[in-house]
Amino acid sequence: MEKMFEVPKQLFPSDFDVYLFHEGTLFESYKMLGAHLVSEENLHGVRFAVWAPHAKNVSVVGNFNAWNGGQNRMQRLASSGIWVGFIPDLKKGEIYKYEVTGPGGQKELKADPYAFYSELRPATASVVYPLDTYKWNDQKWMTKRKKTDIYHKPMAIYEVHLASWKQKANGDFYTYQELADELVEYAVENGFTHIELMPVMEHPFDGSWGYQITGFYSATSRYGTPEQLMYFIDRCHQRDIGVILDWVPAHFCKDIQGLGRFDGTPLYESADPLRAERPIWGTYSFDYSKPEVVSFLISNAMFWMDVYHVDGFRIDAVSSIVYLNHDNPLPVKLSNQYGGDKNLEAIAFLKKLNETIFQRYPGVLMMAEEATEYPLVTGPTSAGGLGFNYKWNMGWANDILKYMKLSVNERPKHHHLLTFSFFYAFSENYVLPFSHDEMVHGKRSLVNKMPGDYWQKFANLRLLFGYLFTHPGKKLLFMGSEFGQFDEWKYREEMDWMLLDYESHSKFFNYYKELNSFYRETHSLWRLDHESEGFEWIDADNAGQSVITFMRRGKRKGDYCLVVCNFSDSVYRDYKIGVPSSGQYYEAFTSDAESYGGSGTFNADFIQAEKIPHHNQPCSMEITVPPLGMAIFRKQTKKRQKGVNLNGI
Repeated sequence: MEKMFEVPKQLFPSDFDVYLFHEGTLFESYKMLGAHLVSEENLHGVRFAVWAPHAKNVSVVGNFNAWNGGQNRMQRLASSGIWVGFIPDLKKGEIYKYEVTGPGGQKELKADPYAFYSELRPATASVVYPLDTYKWNDQKWMTKRKKTDIYHKPMAIYEVHLASWKQKANGDFYTYQELADELVEYAVENGFTHIELMPVMEHPFDGSWGYQITGFYSATSRYGTPEQLMYFIDRCHQRDIGVILDWVPAHFCKDIQGLGRFDGTPLYESADPLRAERPIWGTYSFDYSKPEVVSFLISNAMFWMDVYHVDGFRIDAVSSIVYLNHDNPLPVKLSNQYGGDKNLEAIAFLKKLNETIFQRYPGVLMMAEEATEYPLVTGPTSAGGLGFNYKWNMGWANDILKYMKLSVNERPKHHHLLTFSFFYAFSENYVLPFSHDEMVHGKRSLVNKMPGDYWQKFANLRLLFGYLFTHPGKKLLFMGSEFGQFDEWKYREEMDWMLLDYESHSKFFNYYKELNSFYRETHSLWRLDHESEGFEWIDADNAGQSVITFMRRGKRKGDYCLVVCNFSDSVYRDYKIGVPSSGQYYEAFTSDAESYGGSGTFNADFIQAEKIPHHNQPCSMEITVPPLGMAIFRKQTKKRQKGVNLNGI
């Protein structure tokens, strides 16, 4: 027998919220839709609300009614497409789904698009779960975040896949809470400023790494409860570490319990199958022309910042959002109404997203993974830009890794791969990413990409990291690269921590920590990261010897350092470089110290710069350049007299 509890009027969404939702401007739609515990006067239970405009009927089903869709039918709001239901005496922890009857009469069990928690995979039901019980202790961080000038601060991001960073002896995953003790302290000890988590939204398949999502509002139960994730983020903030989440507004999983054909028709995806399909990933693309989808996505971004206090997002696959045909091998080319291949509605969505986020949460990070030459990704929307504040420099990563794979004999012919990035380094606010994408699918780990014997591989990797940390732009490193993980990333297994028992890896790990520390302490390496005044070539053209020399400048007059990178395996003695002023210089850092596994070639004494013009500089000096090495020089001043180490790093 069919049964429907009458929904008390005070539990219906307001007409104004419904209007904003359909307008695409209800940016906290998670408060209106989904499952919410009610406890007021004589009302105790759960109110459910879901958008399913083409459904003939929607019921809430679960263990509480033996999964019988006739027991708890929902009421449809007139002409809105929103269904509302109330089940008295239901409590936290109840599992549920929506039984949705499509226009053709077909019934499907759907997870709640706005569910705050989900069953542990392979189970797929949603869980009634309030998110208002955790007591935060990060007020100091949250206040500071609003005032921090992120563009002129050091940034070293540690990209992590939680399931494979570290595992228990029996192969079980660490919980969010356990990771709060181990991973957070590890990040602090190694000088990272942020942890970036690969998607932690609920997804059905471990091998998708979180990129094929079924529960956009649901922190995956693989690693524990929502409160445990809150504790992890809280601990990060208390230890001065920011938290960035990978976020996936480009596409969603086709699994039957997910968003696909949610009300029996294409709803979150386009009705045009060519626009809906994302064949290369086996997913559906979001339809940004629907205001309700825009409300859903922008609300989702707001949700993670509001409820979980996250400090930003790395927005996945932005190129596939803004271009109709990017990474989309369809039988025909798609076009917009003007004949171009830009997705105009998607571009409008991204602009609205960034405007909304920055208005509400100043100081957060919105980082675009954008692989093309789309202009003004980090430009303000008022000037026609997309409004992100950072873009991954994937062109730089591709060029430098292509170069580093070459033997030293081949490098002179490809010198442009080293220098090309500086032609556009200040056209956007860039993050330089050595991400998980570079460590999988047969691409090999960073150290195993390097040519030469074992010593040369590590020397090349030290040089590469030296170049990374001295090149303009913020830094991102995928887990394991900091200690020279030799095998490429295996998402089913933890990182190869036993490598730290081997001298080459432990010395490299020490090098990374000290390089990161030097970077954070040296203002000229980050103070003007996104301004051309912060960089000056000294010599970009020495292809024959595979050496580049440049200057990084800080804000204050006289705050600069000189960087020399030698991509050959030769030692160059009495190597002349131009410098901006005469006086004494010293080698402040080198990648070739014996303590790092290097050959120990360094400049042990102060170097006198004379007023002899060279490299378009008024002065010059002669130095020793280490093989497959990077060295940083600073000018001696009264303030720098203490702590200068001239006996090797």
